[in-house]
Amino acid sequence: MSRRVIYKFRLYVAGDALNSAQALANLGLLCREYLPDRHEIEVIDVFKEPKRALADAIFMTPALVKLVPSPVRIIVGTLSQTQPLLQALGLAAPSS
Repeated sequence: MSRRVIYKFRLYVAGDALNSAQALANLGLLCREYLPDRHEIEVIDVFKEPKRALADAIFMTPALVKLVPSPVRIIVGTLSQTQPLLQALGLAAPSS
């Protein structure tokens, strides 16, 4: 019996900025479509936790960190381009 991998994401946002809201909405949509019941999303507001963002070397928002499965990946932006995002997260075959 194989175990289903749970993808763990950390999304760094800047308060309620439009780009941050778009990134959160786009990530939620992607996870519901491609990783139903197989994802966890932690949202970190850099305005409320600036030391954590600095400790994690996050200098731009929105920034998505894929923690699990390995390798760790960091993607900056609104996450609006689905195919490149899927490839960066290892959820799609590379295009030829």
